[in-house]
Order: sequence, then C-alpha cells, then structure tokens
Amino acid sequence: MWYLNCLITCTNRYPVMSRALLDSGRPIFFSLCEWGREDPATWASGIGNSWRTTGDISDNWDSMTSCADQNDQWALNAGPGGWNDPDMLEVGNGGMTTEEYRAHFSIWALAKAPLLIGCDVRSMTKETHEILSNNEVIAVNQDKLGVQGKKVKKEGDLEVWAGPLSHNRVAVVLWNRSSSNATVTAEWPDLGLDPSAIVEVRDLWEHLTYHRVGVEISAELEPHACKMYVFTPTHSGKLLGHEL
Repeated sequence: MWYLNCLITCTNRYPVMSRALLDSGRPIFFSLCEWGREDPATWASGIGNSWRTTGDISDNWDSMTSCADQNDQWALNAGPGGWNDPDMLEVGNGGMTTEEYRAHFSIWALAKAPLLIGCDVRSMTKETHEILSNNEVIAVNQDKLGVQGKKVKKEGDLEVWAGPLSHNRVAVVLWNRSSSNATVTAEWPDLGLDPSAIVEVRDLWEHLTYHRVGVEISAELEPHACKMYVFTPTHSGKLLGHEL
C-alpha cells in the first residue's frame, strides 16, 4: 500500500508543478527529485527536464561509481529536453583522488548528466578548476545530438563507455575501475564503428589529436583512471548507427 500511495503521489504531484511552471510564461528548467525510487526515467519525460535516477551521491569512489551504474541502466530513456540525473558533481570536495574526479567528470559528461558543481568554487584548487573547466569534455555533455553515452563493454573492472555525437562522431571513455594498473581496450565494433574506419582521435584530457587506423584503441591506465576521446571518422570510415 505504501508503494502504491508513493507512486500515485509522485506521478500526480509533478505534473501539477510542471503545468504551474509552464503557466508562468518563463523558461524554467524543472528538475525532479524523488531519488529514483519510482523509476522516473520511465514516466517523467514531458513532465520535467531532468530526474534523479539515484539516491544522494557522497564524495567517495564507491558512491560515485554506484551512481554511475544506476544511471546507466536508463540511458535509452533520456534525450533532448529530458535528462537522467545521477546527482551533482563531487569534484573538488576532497574525498577522491584527481584521477577519480577526472573519471567522475568524464562519465557524467558522457551520460549527458546535469553538470552541477558541488564544491566551494571560492576555494577550489588548480586541479579542480582544470577538471571543471575542460571545455572539450563539457562540449560532449552539451552535444546537440543529445544521446546519452553508456557502458558498452565490461571485462571485470575494465570498462568502455561510449555514445554517438553530432557530425558523425563518437565519444569514448576507457575506464580502469580496478585497484591496479591495467590496459583497457576498445575494438571498433564496441564503439559503433565500421571495422575498416580510419578515425581522427582527440584526447580530451591531454588535448592532443592523432589519426588511427581501424581495429582497436588501448590505454595503460592507473587505478581508477580513465581516458576520454572523441572519434571523428575520416575517408572511408563511418558510424554503424546508434546501436551503442
């Protein structure tokens, strides 16, 4: 009975607020939060502009990765005008390493999550500012195609996340979630790329560009670290579509 009452309350009260905001005549971003308890990704589109898919995040590795995984299961429910929200960023609050924060920001950007700064901007470190102000990573988050990237490959604690971008590009994150150094590899089909594709690869954290013939890309990563790229197919290369 409690479950039914809660669901009725959630699905009834948010449309009322949505209509009130629309009636104001002002452009207002409506962020729903019932902590993902009633799977708002399945019903909140058209009511709000974002909805929490998780409980409250904490400034530690286990909480951040848990939120990322919970949010990932709803990737197909998001799109322009309605976004999955795994809670605010913890970057700069001191509970994680620089590499962990960089991975946090990368995954949130790839997932098209709202990038809400959760640290005290008055006292942020140089490293925190560099993470939060990376325009290339932010551009992935703000890409006009509006497709949420998702986990496309997992081998133990070694993961590949990817998603299509506008102009026939694809965003890629290689992520080592293990506690030791490891090599993470993505093959072209993992990324929705034709096996024969030749791509221009942009490293969004190193700010370097290079070309790559098809087959795969690998990176040796420290514990909990990631690499983030944007692939642009050139010449005969092409995307297979939005199967990611």
